Parts: sequence; structure tokens; C-alpha cells
Amino acid sequence: MTTESGFVQPAIPKFDGHYDHWCMLMENFMRSKEYWSIIAYGILAVAEGSQPSEAQKKAIDEAVLKDLRQKTISSRAIDRSILETILNKETAKNIWDSLNKKYQGTARVQRAQRQALQKEYEVLSMTEGESVNDYFARTLTIFNKLRLNKVKIEDVDVIEKILRSMTPKFNYVVCSLEESKNLDVMTIDELQSSLLVHEQRMKSQIVEAQALNVATGESSRGRGRGRGRGGMHGRGRSGNRRSF
Repeated sequence: MTTESGFVQPAIPKFDGHYDHWCMLMENFMRSKEYWSIIAYGILAVAEGSQPSEAQKKAIDEAVLKDLRQKTISSRAIDRSILETILNKETAKNIWDSLNKKYQGTARVQRAQRQALQKEYEVLSMTEGESVNDYFARTLTIFNKLRLNKVKIEDVDVIEKILRSMTPKFNYVVCSLEESKNLDVMTIDELQSSLLVHEQRMKSQIVEAQALNVATGESSRGRGRGRGRGGMHGRGRSGNRRSF
């Protein structure tokens, strides 16, 4: 990262083979640089035979400069082996569309990916012993992949899915949240925070119960040893004295 005027500039996302993730990061990066219009719409073209106005000339020159900068960014984001396959692409939009077609696949492949992800999402459930954080990580990974594959899922759908698929030990807090909270306005982060608090309480109760069991066991063994020694000593004294 470089610093200009006190602001930290974001680093160019490197393509590591996970195209969907890289694509999302790269789009955000280009939007922050105001280059996304070049990818989405390309360079403005003037109808053949017409004379462009001064405003159009200026817009075209700015678009050409942005396109050149975006091509430079793209070349720094991908490996040389991949770059060599797109050297004949003239514009940044051509490069982006080529990578998208190459790594995101055809419509048939995308449809199969969506179906597989939807099935995985439907059968998703929390396993015994799994932590709240681990389960949320699994769920949100599938959720984000579905969104990247153009599957429309709202946050409330994810919240309801998580509440339905928690292990039985969370039944109390799930019922409490469903009765006391408006799930339509609750965020996924708020749900995770509530479940983490409940999980921590359960862990504390288990630790306290274990400590109590240990203390009770040690106390019982101590009393047993005391009675044994006291009984023998008492009988010894009663042998020498008349008992009342």
C-alpha cells in the first residue's frame, strides 16, 4: 500500500485462482477508483460519419485514459501465464469479459453451480460441538457464493435459516429471539452476537458445574476419612471409661 496525502491506498487484489472472490474484490477496487464504468460500458463511441462535440471529445479522452490505467491494473493483478492469453484484448472491458468467460464458465456450468450451492444451503445445519463462529463462517461462505452466482437471498432468509438449523441446546435462545425480536430488521451480525453471548453463558455454566462437582467430591472424601478416624478413637476412649 502507498500513502498519498495521509490516506492509505488499497492494494490491487491479486488473482489467486479463486475467481469469484477475486472478482468481487476487484470490482470494489475499481469502483473506489471510479473505473468501473469503463468495465461496464466500455469507451464511448461516436457514430460513424458524425462529428463529435467538444464535450464528447473530452469524455472520450478521459475514457481512453481510464481504460489505459485499468488495463495496467489488470496486468498487475494477474499472473504472466494468464496475461499471455489476453494480450490481444484491446480494452479493459475486453480483458474483464474474457476472464469472466474463462473462469466463471458458460451458462450451463453456472446453472449447475447454483443448483449445487442451493442444495448445500438447504441441507446446511449446525453440528454437535460446532461453535457459533464456525457455523456462521460456513453459512456465510455458501451465502456469499450464492449471491455471486446471482441467486437472490435476503439477510432475513439467512437469519431464519440459521435459527432453524441450530442444535437443540440453542432452542431456548432461538425461541426468545423469535418472540422478542423483529427478524425483518435484525442483522446477521446482531444474531451472531446474541448467539455468542448464549454460547458463552453455557460454557460458563459447564465450567461452574464441573468445579462444583470436583469440590463436592473432595468434601465427601474428606468427611469419610474424618469419620473413620474419629470412630476408632472414640471406641478406644470408651474402652477405658464408662459410657453414658
